[in-house]
Amino acid sequence: MPRQAVPNTRDEAPPGPFSPAVTGSPTLFVSGQVGQDPETDELAAGDAAAQARQALANLHAVLSAAGKTEADVIRVGVYLADMADYAAVNAVYAEFFSAPYPARTAIAVAALPLGALVEVDAVVG
Repeated sequence: MPRQAVPNTRDEAPPGPFSPAVTGSPTLFVSGQVGQDPETDELAAGDAAAQARQALANLHAVLSAAGKTEADVIRVGVYLADMADYAAVNAVYAEFFSAPYPARTAIAVAALPLGALVEVDAVVG
């Protein structure tokens, strides 16, 4: 099956040469989502938890556009500008996913797009 892009859930193009999500088999790969509010194009005001909540809402919008739900997610990558935010982001993450939870990796990074504190990506079955 050739690679196919999932339609963009926002009016404007992504801030780089990538698709919101791509499928090329039964597997869907969702690009990284930051806590950018689609209404204002600004990062969610507040701390890493607020940005994580918006990033996960953005992830769910992409899943919905692809005809998928959180139950279809098999792996999530969480990227944190500061590992001290790990517990706060975990609390928000638990609002969006239920057991059995997807496999997950959390990685501290030097910087994220738009100065974000959190970014999430996903592999969906």
